[in-house]
Amino acid sequence: MSDARPTLKSELILLFSLVGVFYINILSRVISAPLMPVIEKEFGVGHSDAGLVFLMLALGYAAGLIVSGLVSSRLSHRHTILASAVAMGILLLLIAFSKGLWMIRGELFLVGFFSGFYLPSGITAITSTIASARWGKAISVHETAPNLAFVTAPLIAEALLLILPWRAIMASVGILSIVSGLVFIRWTTGGDFKGDAPTFGNFRLVAGNHDFWIIAFLFGAALAVSMGVYNMMPLYLAAEKGIDRSTANTLLGLSRISVIPLVFISGWIVDRFGVKITMVAVVLFNGLALILLGALPNRWVILMVFLQPMLTGSFFPAGFSAISTIFPDKARSLAVSLAIFIAYIIGAGLIPVFLGIFGDAGMFGFAFVLVGGAVLVNLFFIPRLKLEKVNN
Repeated sequence: MSDARPTLKSELILLFSLVGVFYINILSRVISAPLMPVIEKEFGVGHSDAGLVFLMLALGYAAGLIVSGLVSSRLSHRHTILASAVAMGILLLLIAFSKGLWMIRGELFLVGFFSGFYLPSGITAITSTIASARWGKAISVHETAPNLAFVTAPLIAEALLLILPWRAIMASVGILSIVSGLVFIRWTTGGDFKGDAPTFGNFRLVAGNHDFWIIAFLFGAALAVSMGVYNMMPLYLAAEKGIDRSTANTLLGLSRISVIPLVFISGWIVDRFGVKITMVAVVLFNGLALILLGALPNRWVILMVFLQPMLTGSFFPAGFSAISTIFPDKARSLAVSLAIFIAYIIGAGLIPVFLGIFGDAGMFGFAFVLVGGAVLVNLFFIPRLKLEKVNN
């Protein structure tokens, strides 16, 4: 890795290129949520079967995170990002021609697997290029990508379903994924160094850190209230609240618009007030909002659809800043991988299955209340975080 200080222009090009790659990375994984009512109808399956689709994505993503360090230690972080985007694109094209649901689940597992390569290399590229005083703001900009994907996925799906079958939509996202990787490799030079292969010493450094486990479960709560709830929301609105698919997808997309500016604000709050204050505010709001989403009468449901996600993306700048503070460069990528591995299985994998099982039993709302209560439990652990900065 070069010691030359990058220019502001090169920093911005890198950052916004990564935002583009990250956006397609997330879109590739969440586009199936607004398409799920159509997929359920085609294959004649229930909500719990739909939840298994998201579990396969989550398990694949978790596995990809675990091996991402090995990949980046042999490739550069830059080429790991490229490999992730291209492989995901090819798999989405294969899904477009697959006939059986089990085959599609297997391919989605691999979509998740190659998607998992991106985040550790992406975060490492950012924190190795941009000054630590601006990490909160830079990561906030980076975090607009998933939130923009959450906004646009249902709107794109609903618009394209008017003229295309769901398989063609998956293929279109696959093509975009390949293009995003090629654009990144052509127009940026960031991340042009190899990662450190996971070692027992680094694993022990991460796993033996008390703060790591708190942060990992906080990430799990954050993914539960964002991606886990998001994936099942169209089914919840259609099956339990009687809202038609088109309206449900439109509401889902519009409800996420407020998340984007609030992520920017949360980055400023992290830099100004610190990680713990940000975490407490976000966890408290998210837990209570999820409880209200499940508990309030039907006439309040649309209001809560818009209020619940407002701060769902605001945890991540604080969480990634905390990891970057606690762990040195040699262990940072592994720490990100392990934290998101744990969080993704919980928040984006098990939570949709949990919600689907309760949904099949006609208890979607009660399941949301239970998940919201579990999120609030994390408030007892945030004060225990030490967040002591280590030397590289």
